[in-house]
Amino acid sequence: MLYFNYKGILFPTISSSVKILNYLENEFQILDDDIVTVTYPKSGTNWMLEILGLIQHDGDPSWVRSLPVWDRSPWIETEDGLKKALADSPPRRLSSHLQFQIFPKSFLNSKAKIIYVMRNPKDVLVSHYHFSKSFKGFQDPGTIEEFLETFLKGDVPFGSWFDHVRGWMELKDRPNFFFFTYEELLHNPRDSVKKLGQIFGKTLNSQQIDSVVENASFHKMKDNKMSNFSQVPDKYFDHNTGNFMRKGVSGDWKNHLTVAQSEYFDRVYQEKMQHVNVTFQWD
Repeated sequence: MLYFNYKGILFPTISSSVKILNYLENEFQILDDDIVTVTYPKSGTNWMLEILGLIQHDGDPSWVRSLPVWDRSPWIETEDGLKKALADSPPRRLSSHLQFQIFPKSFLNSKAKIIYVMRNPKDVLVSHYHFSKSFKGFQDPGTIEEFLETFLKGDVPFGSWFDHVRGWMELKDRPNFFFFTYEELLHNPRDSVKKLGQIFGKTLNSQQIDSVVENASFHKMKDNKMSNFSQVPDKYFDHNTGNFMRKGVSGDWKNHLTVAQSEYFDRVYQEKMQHVNVTFQWD
């Protein structure tokens, strides 16, 4: 069995369990100086973590080249990530794909900062589709037409993209919640780095910003074995069928979805997102 169900949301059995999720939701303590990067899968998580790691070290790439990304900012809903998070000394840098309704309740009474990253859901769909072919914790996606239905229904690990974004965007007015889009990181990297530096309480000079942008670029990350997931064991990822870092672009969905499929997606999107009072770059 590849998946288990926790409160109506699917999770991969390869890395998590009901016990872990229940502990996280009800007992895990989010600390005031935690910075948690939260994303729906395939939305630019590792890119953001690379940027944050570089900002933390004033643009010096040596740290992000010496420590695997999952140790720099462990995923708290995985067994290994939770152990690492509990052992790390503050200030902690954590990561999560959890929907807000099952995120640690302790966050609501903390000053911890959430950095939430979103991406055009059509691109998320395509990235998820290719990733699912190689990651052994996810079911084979079938054809793109079949996966479109699965994705729109939310029958995928970590649940519905629409539920994820709607839930987290309810926090958009909180002073410790910051949201970015994959597209703004791509099109306005320097401004994004400046904003993220302010969240960290760091003022980077122009040269340091240049170094962050350069070292968090797709080609640099693809060559960084601590960031490109080439070190993920074969029991988790079939490196013969695909690379974790595939393209790093915006708009690749146009090469995969037909006009009819795109219009169908748009109809579902409009219905699901009509009450979210935020304009995203892809709208």
